[in-house]
Amino acid sequence: MKIKVNPARKTYIYISTALLILLSLAMVLPLLKVVAESFSGKTYIEQNKVLFWPRGFNVEAYKRVFSNPNIFVALKNSVVITVLGTLINLFMTAMMAYPLSRPEFKHKKPILMMVTLTMIFTSPMIPSYLVIKGLGLDNSMWAIILPGMISGYNFFIMRSFFAGIPGELIDAARIDGCGEFRVLCQIVIPLSKAVMATMTLFYGVSHWNALQQPLIYLRDPKKHTLQIKLYQILMEDNIPMVDVGQVELAPATVKMATIVIATVPILIVYPFLQKHFAAGATLGSVKE
Repeated sequence: MKIKVNPARKTYIYISTALLILLSLAMVLPLLKVVAESFSGKTYIEQNKVLFWPRGFNVEAYKRVFSNPNIFVALKNSVVITVLGTLINLFMTAMMAYPLSRPEFKHKKPILMMVTLTMIFTSPMIPSYLVIKGLGLDNSMWAIILPGMISGYNFFIMRSFFAGIPGELIDAARIDGCGEFRVLCQIVIPLSKAVMATMTLFYGVSHWNALQQPLIYLRDPKKHTLQIKLYQILMEDNIPMVDVGQVELAPATVKMATIVIATVPILIVYPFLQKHFAAGATLGSVKE
């Protein structure tokens, strides 16, 4: 038995598919060009003959980038800030979202209003710097991690998910003698893998890609993150030609290789979170 499809719906499907394909290409093709140029030879780069496939294939740009010991220091700093910062973000966001998701918690409205205000108004740079410096956090990774412990947007997503957990489960745990902190850690969080994976991706990408705050607060070169090193390389107007063995590298090749190195870690992590992220992306879309 054939199912008749409404012509208007069929048109909508065709148009949506075409637009999504174009949008996907707009995101993927620039990345392919960056990867292709990072593996291409100097002659092809200078003549602008590299499109989406390497020409004059070589890996010397990556050898040159990794030959700089500062890259490994910056990579280690980025990993530490991303992992530690994400763990703190998840813990603090869950600690705030759980009580504000329970109907028995009083005085929720003024607290939620204050959180909403932080999403509308952000603190200016100079007062923020003075506060960080006054707390003695200047030139340390804590200046990057602590000011953004809780994102208002991520808080509301997590709160919405926690509110959907049946109250009977939480009441049963309380009757068995569980305190609120134990209820959160042993009942609520294990049932919230989708939202926790989504928040891990949001917070992790935010920490990994952070540039403005590290540039302001991290003045010691030994504490620089990978994004700062990438920024410094991209801002160099006159990178000298480098002769590595038999291959001469163009400045653009080294820049593109650095961009790829900074992008790959997030691309590696995403597939492991994709299943939970797809579920978390629909949080709050259905209300019973």
